[in-house]
Amino acid sequence: MRYTRMPIEIESPEEKGYSTIQYNLAESSVRDITLDSLNVDLSGILLFYGEHKGMYKLRQAIIEESKVLTPEDVIVTAGAAMALFITSTTLLSPKDHLVVIRPNYGTNIETPRAIECTISIVDLSFEHNYEIDVAAVAAAIQPNTRLISITNPHNPTGRVYSDETLRALIALAEERGCHLLVDETYRDLNFQTALKPFAAELSDKVISVSSVSKSYGAPGIRTGWVITRDQKLLHDLLAAREQITLCNSVVDETIALHLLTHKEKLVSAHHEHIRKNFAYLKEWMAKQPYLEWVEPQAGVVCFPRVKAQYKVDVEALYDKLYNEYGTVVGPGHWFEQERTYMRIGYGYPHHEELKTGLHNLEKCIKATLL
Repeated sequence: MRYTRMPIEIESPEEKGYSTIQYNLAESSVRDITLDSLNVDLSGILLFYGEHKGMYKLRQAIIEESKVLTPEDVIVTAGAAMALFITSTTLLSPKDHLVVIRPNYGTNIETPRAIECTISIVDLSFEHNYEIDVAAVAAAIQPNTRLISITNPHNPTGRVYSDETLRALIALAEERGCHLLVDETYRDLNFQTALKPFAAELSDKVISVSSVSKSYGAPGIRTGWVITRDQKLLHDLLAAREQITLCNSVVDETIALHLLTHKEKLVSAHHEHIRKNFAYLKEWMAKQPYLEWVEPQAGVVCFPRVKAQYKVDVEALYDKLYNEYGTVVGPGHWFEQERTYMRIGYGYPHHEELKTGLHNLEKCIKATLL
């Protein structure tokens, strides 16, 4: 496999150095939490090899709200990143084919590229509200297609796909004998509507992936999961996971269990913060002249673009924003889009940080107009 570092990782806030950033609008999660805020007792943990699928109580907590799934349908992984990696490396080879929706989270494209499988990309467009063209997906499927890959809620736009669209994609996977990967990292941040069931509940051809990183502000414990009712596939995914880490950190899993046990309290507090920030962001977008967006429906990110009537020196824009104003957003090339697009995270910053960061962004766009 030939690995390539992704721009989203090379240019991430943690790589730039958090101390160099005052207004962080590049994060795609809620604010990071501290261990002492959880009041979780770690003193009695036995530092042994844990269950290979993950702690049973944790797997039970992950699917607790489901009437369809069981703990045996879940493998706990070192973050959603590992879940995505073992899915790609288990299902894909140079002889296989992938259909991937773009824009998408980088790993869902770069790992298949490293595998050197054939990839058909179905691009979403601003003009069509980032709706998935199911007919285009169907046309892209080949006899050796093993996987269709989407994110829902969508990263980076915050679009939530309808049940009709999701079921149509599932029907395609069932008819063509492949799997549908649904990266559901933002599922618990459905702050405007009722929580949807796991996509994996709907068919044994569906793979759901998520973690505690985005919705709980705990990326540092590296705990995610992959869910599928396809037990043969689950067996193969476990084989891959075992060869990488054997099992997970029992410390991380204990903290993750605590988070999920207190899910309602923790997530509702995050939702309250997100709603406040989103209300301000929506008002700001309606008033400022330079950007336009497809309004997000869930998650903590949006993906506006500079309006066509304005020409901006994008290199100068991002340089000035960071170096003069200590502010960062996620430029479009993180998602293989034009740099006039940008991902803005509104769940991570405190309210005043968001307000100042957006004000800085507008000033920098104005200052770099051509």
